[in-house]
Amino acid sequence: MMKPVRIALDAMGGDHGPEVIIPGAARALERRPDIRFTFFGDATVVQPILDSYAQLAKTSSLVHTDVAIRMDDKPSQALRSGRRTSSMWLTIEAVKKSQADVAVSAGNTGALMAMAKTCLHMMPNIDRPAMAAIWPTIKGRTIVLDVGASIGADAQHLVNLAIMGSAMARIVLAVERPHVGLLNIGSEEIKGIEEVKTASRMLRQNAFPNLDYYGFVEGGDIGKGTVDVVVTEGFAGNIALKTAEGTATQIGQWLREALGRDMFSKIGYLFARKAFAELRAKLDPRNVNGGTFLGLDGIVIKSHGSSDAVGTANAIEIAYNMARHDLLSKIRESLALSHAENLSPPKLLAADKS
Repeated sequence: MMKPVRIALDAMGGDHGPEVIIPGAARALERRPDIRFTFFGDATVVQPILDSYAQLAKTSSLVHTDVAIRMDDKPSQALRSGRRTSSMWLTIEAVKKSQADVAVSAGNTGALMAMAKTCLHMMPNIDRPAMAAIWPTIKGRTIVLDVGASIGADAQHLVNLAIMGSAMARIVLAVERPHVGLLNIGSEEIKGIEEVKTASRMLRQNAFPNLDYYGFVEGGDIGKGTVDVVVTEGFAGNIALKTAEGTATQIGQWLREALGRDMFSKIGYLFARKAFAELRAKLDPRNVNGGTFLGLDGIVIKSHGSSDAVGTANAIEIAYNMARHDLLSKIRESLALSHAENLSPPKLLAADKS
């Protein structure tokens, strides 16, 4: 019998707090009965909601704190006011203390990243964390990182993102050697900024286990599913993510308007409603909710702040899979093998610029 997966949940995080977090956890428990939750939050608010879900209450515990990080707190402010006492910090600290296998929060992204980095620290040979998103594509799903954890990246950081993203893809996509692409303004080797071109040369010239380097990919390749892992720095990645979310909302609105325009459109919808339901599910951002922080010495999942119970349950599902399939061990293994192959640092490739 497999050991239960222990998930620490920030019950006060996000726009809706425990009114969404608790029902989302209840949904996740129905799918994964081997989850054991620990909630961190104000017991006077959380406990009455938790008591309305008998099975969840029976298999969960609650740690009281009346300190919560606000969605508009700056990371530095959150660290000063909420370090060691807030629901967000305590959720992350449960992973550090081995009281939980993974932490999940819908709270302030900047604060969550700052607290996670301070509490858990970074893995060896990784200087900055990254956030990876699961992206729906024509072919299925793709891992995209970084989507906003940090701005800017040198060549070595981009290579590290490729290694960590491929380790995650082995779990999420069940692909033994994921195809990895570098996001660029064109597919030609002469295009792009120097750091991206240098990272591309490093990925081609070094023997990387557990990944196949595809080359440069463009923005349109993400939705096509051209590769299993798309690597970029956080500024471009976050813009790409927000643009995709906005486009999905736009298309959904257009469809609703078109289908309700006249009687013939409404009749047509009745005949094609199954197909439209499938399309609506593919466009629903709740179904891919949950960004994974990579590079930390512990697993932290960021749920969207405005997500409902359905989205929360899906973020918990990602957390479950990352813990159950031991994401950290896969990343450590890939990093160790890569450095054992005498990975050439960017400065050794400087002559290629001439």
